[in-house]
Amino acid sequence: MVVYGSADEAADHLFHALADATRRDIVRRCMRDELSVSRLAQAYPMSFAAVQKHVAVLERAGLVTKRRHGREQLVRTAPEAVRRARRVLDELEATWRGRVDRMARLLGQDPEPGEDSPTKGQEK
Repeated sequence: MVVYGSADEAADHLFHALADATRRDIVRRCMRDELSVSRLAQAYPMSFAAVQKHVAVLERAGLVTKRRHGREQLVRTAPEAVRRARRVLDELEATWRGRVDRMARLLGQDPEPGEDSPTKGQEK
């Protein structure tokens, strides 16, 4: 289990790990099935060591877990981490939707009689 000092720090690690296309693909592949690191490495035009490093970043972020099975390291996506990422994105979306809605309401309001308008005193 990964423990971070704050929710923001955990989100930073999570989204840093997801910022790379190869790592996102590894997460997707390992959602469907538990795969060995060597099997994952066959899918990418990079070295085995590079794939191991990608898996390590995902593991530190809590997005995947590894377990040893004989000589192989099997990788599986941690569903709770994916749900955590979704919750963070949902919270960000709600915040921004609220801000956009407030701006739309402000822009849609006509000034009350007697209020100064930004263009008062200016001629078109």
